[in-house]
Amino acid sequence: MTDTTPSADLNRVLTGITTTGTPHLGNYVGAIKPAIAASQNDNTDSFLFLADYHAMIKSHEPDKIHQSSIEIAATWLALGLDIDKVTFYRQSDVPEIMELSWILTCWTAKGLMNRAHAYKASVQANEAANEDPDNGVTMGLFSYPVLMAADILMFNGKQIPVGRDQIQHVEMARDIAQRFNHHYGECFVLPEALVEDNVAVLQGLDGRKMSKSYNNTIPLFETEKKLKKSINKIKTNLLEPGEPKDPDTSTVFQIWKAFASEAQTADMREQFKAGIAWGEAKKCLFELVNSELAEPRERYLELMADPAKMESILLAGAEKARAVTAPKIQQVREAIGIRAMKSLP
Repeated sequence: MTDTTPSADLNRVLTGITTTGTPHLGNYVGAIKPAIAASQNDNTDSFLFLADYHAMIKSHEPDKIHQSSIEIAATWLALGLDIDKVTFYRQSDVPEIMELSWILTCWTAKGLMNRAHAYKASVQANEAANEDPDNGVTMGLFSYPVLMAADILMFNGKQIPVGRDQIQHVEMARDIAQRFNHHYGECFVLPEALVEDNVAVLQGLDGRKMSKSYNNTIPLFETEKKLKKSINKIKTNLLEPGEPKDPDTSTVFQIWKAFASEAQTADMREQFKAGIAWGEAKKCLFELVNSELAEPRERYLELMADPAKMESILLAGAEKARAVTAPKIQQVREAIGIRAMKSLP
């Protein structure tokens, strides 16, 4: 049987993006950019994927999920992902993940799922509206942490880069793996959440966390004209030019900091204290962001015009992924007793 545990000198890292919308600046600085940077490390074995089955929890619009898959694939590739150094695949092209999800479901306590943040938030919202607590809650929403666990455990991911609001998902995967291993033997590596405090969590146009759910995002590869228009929409206070401004409470400065060098950040901080006009600050921000995204934007547009090329890349990535998942699911089947017919010992 093939051992799918990563080599001791390799650090296996896994990152996925749900295909429910157009990639935005928050996705770029919070997930895509650091994941691509990590994948260039020779000691890192990166698994990066389009989480299209997860998308069904939030969206029942087929065309939207399909379009988002194309846009997210083009984004990863346009930003310099080296497909020879990583395993880049579409979740739905690796059927062993869904099989493992069911197996893990049979070992996951309902009480654990009751504590999932997304489920609890839905229940609380229903109760606040005097609705049945489970109104609108599907089994997909309730049990999606199990599918996330399958994504992680299938590849024996050691470190899972997440924001602080996602730590619970990795902890749940670890809990499920421990329970399974205790009963059947050591099948799964226990994952650890990798929280990088230096990775920015961007605010959106309205000052809340940049999120498709809030409709406050700045799309990553919109045209220069639209990018400038989006940046000009960022909510600011009413302080006039010449009045000192607090950079640490400003969305404009926060986004600046995510794209700027240390020297540029220090300089802009001083300009805020000196009372830079909001219009000037936004103009500087547009020029900074656009300078970093101009070349990737061109590559993105070329890729969007050639979806067949991306399809072939993803299928090749799925084949590479299944070289790991096929022996792993066979190991799990053997452990739980789903085996070829033969005499009992």
